[in-house]
Amino acid sequence: MKVAVLFSGGKDSNMALKYAIENGWKVEALIAVKPKNTEAYLWHFATVEWTILSSVAVGVPLFLIKCNTVGAEKEAKELEKVFKRIKVDAILLGGVGLQKTQINEVTKVAKKFGINVIVPYHNYTSEKLLEEEVKSGFDIRITQVATDGLGPEWLGRKIDMKAFEELKVLSKKFGFDILGEGGSYDSFVIDGPLYKSKIELVKTSKNWNKDSGYLEVEDAKIIPK
Repeated sequence: MKVAVLFSGGKDSNMALKYAIENGWKVEALIAVKPKNTEAYLWHFATVEWTILSSVAVGVPLFLIKCNTVGAEKEAKELEKVFKRIKVDAILLGGVGLQKTQINEVTKVAKKFGINVIVPYHNYTSEKLLEEEVKSGFDIRITQVATDGLGPEWLGRKIDMKAFEELKVLSKKFGFDILGEGGSYDSFVIDGPLYKSKIELVKTSKNWNKDSGYLEVEDAKIIPK
C-alpha cells in the first residue's frame, strides 16, 4: 500500500511514520503544513519548517505547504495542493484520535481524491502512546506550550521518562491531555529509530507571552549519528 504521512516533525507524526514503515507500506511522502501564526486550528506552528531536515534524516520526500488562512475547513483545503500531485491509498495521522476536528476536515479533503485516512494509534490512551514514544527511542523536544502547568522552562526540554512522570502529575493536576492533543503542547523529534542522521538544534530562543510560548529555532543542521 502506498501512503503519505501528515507530518509536523513531532512525536506523534514520527510514530505514524514508524507504524507505516513497520507494516511494510511504501511511504511516498511526508506532508507538512506551516501556518502563518499560532492561531491555526489544525496545524502546529513552531519548528514545522525544520521538517526539511527531518525529511533528509529519515530519507522520505517532503511536501512543505505554507498556510496563510485560519479556520479548520480552509486550513485542510491546503492539502489539495499535495493530493493533486501524489498517488497514495491512504494518509496517516498521528495521535490517538482526540483531535476530531483535524481528522474530520482532513478526511473530507482526502475523500475527494479517493484517499483513506488512518489514525494508527486510535485505540491507545494518550498516556500509553506517550510512554511508547519515549521508550521507542525518539529524542523528543517540546517546542510549544499553551496550558496551565507548563511554563517556559518546558520549551526545548527533552521528554524522557523523568519528564513523562512529571507530565503525568501535571496533566492530572491541571487537566490537560498528557500527549498534548488539543494544543496543550507541541514537539519536534531530532533523533530516533527511523533516523539515518541526527538533527542538531544549533541556535534557539524562547518566545513567551503571558501563559504560552514557543521555541524559535534560528539555526539547525544534520549531523552524523
